[in-house]
Amino acid sequence: MVGAACALYAARSGLDVRVLDRGPVAGGTTGAGEGNLLVSDKGPGPELELALLSARLWAELADELGTAIEYEPKGGLVVASAPSALAALRDFAAGQRAAGVTAVPVGADLLPDLEPHLAPGLAGGMHYPQDAQVMPALAAARLLRASGARLHTGHTVTGVLRTPDGTVYGVRTDRGEVHAPAVVNAAGTWGGDLAALAGVRLPVLPRRGFVLVTEPLPRMVRHKVYAADYVADVSSDSAALRSSPVVEGTAAGPVLIGATRERVGFDRSLSLPAVRALAAGAIGLFPFLERVHALRTYAGFRPYLPDHLPAIGPDPRAPGLFHACGHEGAGIGLATGTGRLIAWALTGKAPELDPEPFRPERFDTEGGDER
Repeated sequence: MVGAACALYAARSGLDVRVLDRGPVAGGTTGAGEGNLLVSDKGPGPELELALLSARLWAELADELGTAIEYEPKGGLVVASAPSALAALRDFAAGQRAAGVTAVPVGADLLPDLEPHLAPGLAGGMHYPQDAQVMPALAAARLLRASGARLHTGHTVTGVLRTPDGTVYGVRTDRGEVHAPAVVNAAGTWGGDLAALAGVRLPVLPRRGFVLVTEPLPRMVRHKVYAADYVADVSSDSAALRSSPVVEGTAAGPVLIGATRERVGFDRSLSLPAVRALAAGAIGLFPFLERVHALRTYAGFRPYLPDHLPAIGPDPRAPGLFHACGHEGAGIGLATGTGRLIAWALTGKAPELDPEPFRPERFDTEGGDER
């Protein structure tokens, strides 16, 4: 998705764009995502600024592309099970409001108005009307089509071409060389591997997550609903399994249930503890799910960087190389803002937000080129 957004905004800036993918469109992390476009889970800071820009751009694309990307401005509902968690949620929301987020307190007695099937006994919650969702595989394909970029699937990049002075001038693939004055690394979880081909360090790690998919149902979950401790799981650095319930309905009928996080490399094997944790957490929020059949589960790998911020922009260690990866679980939502930032960087235009926190070389403690 990030690569598709980069292609779209670069092409609309007047650049000639080619997209190379070793697999099919949305064949990696994008196809294993839920399509979340969230501001609710982000505290004040650079990521929230990028999320707000991205939310505006997604809304513009939805107006342009219509129902083709299944954009649904459903809003988010964050719920707290205890008064202490609710107090922390309210403090968190106060900081978000100061940064431009709409966050509406919801008393325990009003939760059923938003979600009639929610479990009783919750302390309250916070409604985030800016949260939305797209169908990620469809949206990635539609953005690529709208870009007009030349798409080459089944092309594996095996090297980054550099002149004797280190300037990037294209890539080597298993089907030959592709020359270009700028190369954008939008390889997601494999962004660190691609960076290494250019001789630079970008410590992207895979963080596995499972999604549980139910049988199709009438629309019984109206918003994206998650427990307040989900935010802590997102910001955690733990490699161990962490799970907090995230439940949302879809236009097609199935309910999507997340979210787990664990660092186990690229191990795709089914984890029964993770899936059981998903089911138990979802039933805790929506008891009716205990009677619903789960049809399948799938896994994806979030591209995790140690400071929980993506790498976006030019890499001074390899002139001509740009990075757009490391978004962890927020890549779908942050894709449009990332694409706009990359287009600004490629064309030398002043960006609407400060790109400094996303500098790709910030992890290189020794500076310079590591070839």
